[in-house]
Amino acid sequence: MSAPTAAPRTAPRQAGPGQGRAFLGVLGRDLAVTGKEFGSFISQVLVQPFFLLFVFGVVLGQLGYVTPGYAQLLLPGLLALNAFFVAVQATALPLVIDFSYTKEIEDRLLAPLSTRLVAVEKIVFGALRGLFGSLVMIPVGYLVLDEVAWDLAGLPLAALLLVLGSLAGGAAGLVIGTLVSPRRINVVFAVVITPLLFTGSTQFPFLQLGNLRWFQVICALNPITYVSEGLRGALTPSVPHLAGWICLLALLVSCALFGAIGIRGFVRRAID
Repeated sequence: MSAPTAAPRTAPRQAGPGQGRAFLGVLGRDLAVTGKEFGSFISQVLVQPFFLLFVFGVVLGQLGYVTPGYAQLLLPGLLALNAFFVAVQATALPLVIDFSYTKEIEDRLLAPLSTRLVAVEKIVFGALRGLFGSLVMIPVGYLVLDEVAWDLAGLPLAALLLVLGSLAGGAAGLVIGTLVSPRRINVVFAVVITPLLFTGSTQFPFLQLGNLRWFQVICALNPITYVSEGLRGALTPSVPHLAGWICLLALLVSCALFGAIGIRGFVRRAID
């Protein structure tokens, strides 16, 4: 009698007509859940950047340890930080839980949606949270800081940079959420996320790191650097900054690279 054969793996569902409505439905469901948890969500996205803004922009300024114009440099960096990191966390942490403990991801895979579009929805959802987390820092910055004066002509470019930065964060979160096991997620956030926090040129201009060339090279590998520098160029052009086209190109490359790796990892985990 022959041995029973193993059940074949389920192939990822392919994209087809009418999936746009399903995509919006799944995205709308995630946004509705966020709305129900709005209090905890807003506290998560505001606490850390608020205290960074208050300490570096107000306390150190009044003590005379930073120059009066430092707030102009700091606020765009914190907008970039929130856009990227909120998107990373909103994508990575739920995926780690869904793939391991709750298996809730199986409900998404049963939706009339291709497996790759499910992964894209995760990126878009994380990016929307990151974008919102960044935008809520604008009124906070104007309330806390006394020296914020932006060039309003740069708002369209700033909006595009925030969208790309949030998408890059969502794609990076997809990479982490699909490649890291639940037991190592805390280690990964400590080893990877913390260095990203301090090498994204959020608290200093990238171009003025010439005397620390090795550190400048490290910062150049961080996608947050290009969001921070692009926002400074768009909103506070008097501050030294990278050219806008360099920032846009770097963010597009980051979105494509992280997106390709993350979607491939998501499909592999979904099949397994």
